Amino acid sequence: VVIYLILSRVALPRIAAVLAERQGTITNDLAAAEDLKAKAVEAENAYNKALADARAEAQRIAAETRAEIQAGLDEAIAKADEQIAAKAAESEKAIAEIKAGALESVKAVANDTAEALVAALGGSADKDAIAKAVAERTKG
Repeated sequence: VVIYLILSRVALPRIAAVLAERQGTITNDLAAAEDLKAKAVEAENAYNKALADARAEAQRIAAETRAEIQAGLDEAIAKADEQIAAKAAESEKAIAEIKAGALESVKAVANDTAEALVAALGGSADKDAIAKAVAERTKG
């Protein structure tokens, strides 16, 4: 009975107080853990949003850069095409001039050769007739 009284009056209240304090600490720790978990979820969501925003910004910048490069490339191609067309026109004109000059040279050589052949065969060369015959043969 004495042990019961000592235990019930001294030891048990102390044990109950320690158990209550431990329960309070555990409850507080669980509440703090829940708060930290909620903050971690918030931080993760903020991180994911920032990451998505950064990816979108990077894609926008890449698209703008591609568009700028393509515009520059298109401009350079157009300029090169223009230069090529101008050089081709100059070349065609030069070829036409060379061809015309060569044709005139061929006509002159043909006229001289025809006159020499007629003279070598003992005939008299009519320059107008020879020029007309050479012109007929060199048409087109």
